[in-house]
Amino acid sequence: MDLFGKPITVALLAMAFAVNLHAQVEDTINKKTPLFVGKDALILGVFAIGTAVVGPFDKEVASRLQNPRTQENRFLKNAATGFRLLGDPGSVLTGTAIYLVGRADGQRRVQSLGLHSVESILLAGAIGGGLKVLAGRQRPFADINTPYNFQLWRGFQDYKYQSFPSGHTIAAFAFASTLTRETQFWAPHAAFYVGTVFYGGASLIGLSRIYNNAHWASDVMAGAAIGTLVGLKVVKYTHSNPGNRIDRELIKGKKSSVIQANPVLFSFQF
Repeated sequence: MDLFGKPITVALLAMAFAVNLHAQVEDTINKKTPLFVGKDALILGVFAIGTAVVGPFDKEVASRLQNPRTQENRFLKNAATGFRLLGDPGSVLTGTAIYLVGRADGQRRVQSLGLHSVESILLAGAIGGGLKVLAGRQRPFADINTPYNFQLWRGFQDYKYQSFPSGHTIAAFAFASTLTRETQFWAPHAAFYVGTVFYGGASLIGLSRIYNNAHWASDVMAGAAIGTLVGLKVVKYTHSNPGNRIDRELIKGKKSSVIQANPVLFSFQF
């Protein structure tokens, strides 16, 4: 309990604070405001603190989850496999399915939900992929005793040097943040429940990557940061620029009334 309690609790609190802070400053999302504002630096700082808190426990957390008794637990093993698949390719497949359902029925809001989630996953994945090859961090399955083995550009050499950040976690949190933010527009009363379910699921996907010995805990925290921030920014951009080319070309159907930003809505905590 002490091992996971302190670092993981602090990391989760940092994540919750950062997401809530962003929600409070997004009350002008339908206005053409700068995509990045000063408070974004604070949000990045909070996520960085969360990653720094988890980092020193990387080796211990990995070793604990690789305990033979834990690894031989059939339920945990099956759950880890299931959540891994939910993260990738599950997130992008779900987003695509949502878009196609909306397109078939001419529902623009449903199309937006699916399209923007896929955009977030792809963009966040590209950022994460670049960091993977740049950082060149060794994965725990290569040597669980060297959690700080980084080497610039080594990620080009081999999969085992692409640990930082976690790509599955990036995809899961990009999907969760986009879905939750979009839900606030057309079903605000459901946003809390949607956020709880999907952010919770994304966290379990990240944990599964540690269980599978593919990532360190700090890889997962960094992935959560990237996915969350990219998802929020994609929604901010698409709603403050409704005539952007991608939406104009891919979202079809009867136009619905414009949903105006609501300061109360965007101070909603989840």
